[in-house]
Amino acid sequence: MLKTISETRHGRFTDAGLLLARVAAGAMMLTHGIPKILNYSAIVASGKFPAIFGSAELGLSLAIIAEVGMSILLIFGLLSRLSTIPLIITMLVAAFYAHAGDPFNAREPALLYLTMYLMILLAGPGRYSADHLIRSKYRN
Repeated sequence: MLKTISETRHGRFTDAGLLLARVAAGAMMLTHGIPKILNYSAIVASGKFPAIFGSAELGLSLAIIAEVGMSILLIFGLLSRLSTIPLIITMLVAAFYAHAGDPFNAREPALLYLTMYLMILLAGPGRYSADHLIRSKYRN
């Protein structure tokens, strides 16, 4: 079936929007994860990071893996849907466990990231992603 000009243009805008969402969410999340790497010992020693799964070290390490490792994958669009899962879990923990007693405005950033990651999980990475390039190569 032939696509009309408006359908093609709409698809490109959608793919550009998914690229923007992936890169923006991933890059902004790196600003949360990289300081955790750089200040790992101080964060653990301060006792301010919640002891998730029984230990602050484990919780902090899992948060770093999600916030840095999965964000890098998301930026490039590599294993995009899979990489959103640890990020979604991290944002759920941040919003409903780490900031459970805090006012809404303290939980709002985690909820906004959660919304972005859920959107990417549902919509996929779009045409401008490593996932699409890999899929295209193996289809032909």
